[in-house]
Amino acid sequence: MTTSVRRLPGWAQALAALVLVLAVLFAGIRLAVLPGVKDLFGTETHDRSGPALLTSIRDMSRYDAASGNFQVVVDLEKDAKFLPDAIRGTRTLYVGAGTVDAYVDLGQVGEKDVSVDADRTSATLRLPHARLGRPALDPDRSYAVSKQRGLLDRLGDLFSDNPNSEQAVQKLAVRHIGAAARDSGLTARAESNTTAMLQGLLRSLGFTRVHISYGTPAR
Repeated sequence: MTTSVRRLPGWAQALAALVLVLAVLFAGIRLAVLPGVKDLFGTETHDRSGPALLTSIRDMSRYDAASGNFQVVVDLEKDAKFLPDAIRGTRTLYVGAGTVDAYVDLGQVGEKDVSVDADRTSATLRLPHARLGRPALDPDRSYAVSKQRGLLDRLGDLFSDNPNSEQAVQKLAVRHIGAAARDSGLTARAESNTTAMLQGLLRSLGFTRVHISYGTPAR
């Protein structure tokens, strides 16, 4: 007794082949035998954002005395257990460039931190130590060098609200830039610049002797 194998109708086979081809194309696999695929599935960008709204205003009392430019190369790899990288896994090589400001918070200086002699020719100031601001990543100078993704990751991007997100490597770049800023001597440079600025300002007001130190302000 022989069992006949039921074949799909021709239209069903054609439909299945079309679905497979579209899945491969949308997964990001470029087929050289299909010229113009990039133009066919190209996208247009329209900025329909609303106007920016002012939510709050605050006065600044800090003196930005130094700024450092940093660049870091981030190599982030994520692997899945028991699956080869070609199936599940990502690796991104990213160049992150950004700046870190060092500042002195003059708002912390109180009356006890400033002393002036009777003839107003000598002044002594005690300022808080300089601090580092948050690293600011520059999107115009930061870019992904390469992205490697497994097949499942490519297919997952089809159903993601934010495909090919670079948020993880950007956060890592900011963390490395912040660490580099702490080891760069940027705060010492900021204190030196603040001292020079205040000495020049007070001497222009008639003070001949100006002494500035850094530490915890008196309270």
